[in-house]
Amino acid sequence: MKKILLIEDDSDLFALLKYNLEKEGFQMVGAQTGRGAVDLCRRERPDLIILDIMLPDSDGLDICKGIRTHPELSHIPVIFLTARASETDRIVGLELGANDYIVKPFFVRELIARIKIQFRQLAQPVRKLQSGPLDLDRSACRVSLNGNPLSLTATEFRLLEFLMTRPGVVFSREQLLDAVWGHDRAVTDRTVDVYILRLRQKIEDDPAAPAFIRSVRGFGYSFNEAANQPAAAMA
Repeated sequence: MKKILLIEDDSDLFALLKYNLEKEGFQMVGAQTGRGAVDLCRRERPDLIILDIMLPDSDGLDICKGIRTHPELSHIPVIFLTARASETDRIVGLELGANDYIVKPFFVRELIARIKIQFRQLAQPVRKLQSGPLDLDRSACRVSLNGNPLSLTATEFRLLEFLMTRPGVVFSREQLLDAVWGHDRAVTDRTVDVYILRLRQKIEDDPAAPAFIRSVRGFGYSFNEAANQPAAAMA
């Protein structure tokens, strides 16, 4: 059973969606406040998040940013549910990492259909990731540049895969350590810098001016969103 987490301050709408989603066979959890939303997502580990933007105590856009920059949550689909209907609002919401954007008022059946689309897409994970001349084959654990195979260690591969599957998202060193090395680790923040340097030496034409893995001063690293173009091959 898929778990959906709903953050919506309108109690009538919350109850309506809870009834219809549970009737459709989903498990429904959530809150009518945005305070502590990211921590709630961490505790519940939902399969999909429905998020109102205009919450009385929080900004849904900020919550989405918090979800997208959290290594344990960044992969979860987010659907915005909001009264903000302008083209600019839609663009901002999608650029912040939302998978879909639904404007109120809406038909519940449409929302359910869009939820099912997200779950169908999750059921067909991308096997190959491509960014310009850089190709990563997740099932074969192979990376090539301009068609030439690269020799990466298992940790280098996991680090590159993690970044490539989340283009444009900036991760701190601590977040990368948790995601790639895990919580039970005896390594330091400096380890991330060492592995990023090794990766750049292998995948960048000019490691001193990297095109793929960007440094974000004072925070961490991000994979160049503009260069990322997932291949069509599916598992």
